[in-house]
Amino acid sequence: MSKIMEKSINFSGTCSSAAGCLSVMGDAMRHAPFLKFAFMISSICGLFWLTSAEAVVRVHIDLSAQRMNVESDSGSYSWPVSTARPGYVTPNGSFAPQSLQRMHYSKKYHMSPMPYSIFFRGGFAIHGTYETAYLGHPVSHGCVRLSPEHAAILFQMVKAEGARITITGSPPRTHYYARTRQRPRVARANAERPQQAFGFFPFLFSPSQSDASDSQ
Repeated sequence: MSKIMEKSINFSGTCSSAAGCLSVMGDAMRHAPFLKFAFMISSICGLFWLTSAEAVVRVHIDLSAQRMNVESDSGSYSWPVSTARPGYVTPNGSFAPQSLQRMHYSKKYHMSPMPYSIFFRGGFAIHGTYETAYLGHPVSHGCVRLSPEHAAILFQMVKAEGARITITGSPPRTHYYARTRQRPRVARANAERPQQAFGFFPFLFSPSQSDASDSQ
């Protein structure tokens, strides 16, 4: 032990060259095998930590573009999504998955199916949707919707590797909103429009009450 202490004290004077440094380290390893063991353990742990950190799936959701970009060891992907429509919100920020469910049914919205759900903040989740025609438009109640095929791929990657989810931007106002907001007004206008009589027999040709209700 005294030799090791002596080597440590004279380390700065001995390490005038790379060869000198290696010589001192070699002597220390020979006199203290446990140092070699500790060095190996710390190296393995450090390598494992770096590998685990790099293996996490990186998910970025751009609300402005209504797209999701995914980076992982298995590849890179870019998919259209649907996020919150006006009156609802998809939260911005960085999140980690809280729970994964192969199939979830929304108790809040009429038991709607949510395949491959990845919950990241309370009731907010990334999940598949069967209304794929609306992907690329913000039409959800706050969740991030994907096609079932893309949701299945993401679900398996996150299940195997974990994920870091980042949400940025703000949803655009598109013509889709204008159409959806105008439809109720048109329906109400048609319902409130006075019924017109045709010819001389209004009781025969006037629209019935049941027909008017079907148009809403």
